[in-house]
Amino acid sequence: MTLLYEGKAKRMFETGDPFVLEVEYKDEVTAGNGLRHDFAPGKGRLINLITSDIFGRLEDAGIPSHFIEKTGETTQLVRRVDMIPMEVVVRNLAAGNIIDRLGFKKGEEFAPPLVEFFLKDDSLGDPLLTRAHVIHMDIASHDEIDELRKRANQINVALIDIMEKMGLQLVDFKIEFGRDKKGNILLADEISPDTCRIWDVGTGENFDKDVYREKTGSIVDTYQKFYEKMKETK
Repeated sequence: MTLLYEGKAKRMFETGDPFVLEVEYKDEVTAGNGLRHDFAPGKGRLINLITSDIFGRLEDAGIPSHFIEKTGETTQLVRRVDMIPMEVVVRNLAAGNIIDRLGFKKGEEFAPPLVEFFLKDDSLGDPLLTRAHVIHMDIASHDEIDELRKRANQINVALIDIMEKMGLQLVDFKIEFGRDKKGNILLADEISPDTCRIWDVGTGENFDKDVYREKTGSIVDTYQKFYEKMKETK
């Protein structure tokens, strides 16, 4: 297969079908838009297992995505989409950079949940986008922005349900979308502890990438514990 793209956490390969790609998750972990980088043996396998499971559950909840099937320890097949160069962030509680940007207190609740858009560009630091920015930069139309917000909120509801069954609290998460060959918007990329903030309801323990960012634990051990909790809710 031909390598199409390699990012910080995954590789994408062309297949014999022009509308299907293979994703391979890497045993690498980064923070600070790639400024910090380490190898974490076993991480790719866990991200593949978790993302495949979550996309399957979201499909059952009526949320379309690019995911087709898991094909190996670290690989899965996905529908080929043109990625929208924007990260959609949903926040249920204040954590991370919004505390520094706007002075919210950690754990402060957003009701309704806060949906933000960020330009996907590490060289610019993934800056915050307004609706006017998105339109002016021809990233998405007004109708598409509304659709992305609607999808983000639907995904939030579904993920909260998944996490609550695991005794966990969904603090926030980042998702990405793409357009298929017919122009339909599909959830793409991944959903995993790499792209979410997740706290234990009782103890506040992190079950996400913050254990790496804050150097408070093993990212592989944390993701394994998360996956074990997930398996118990099937």
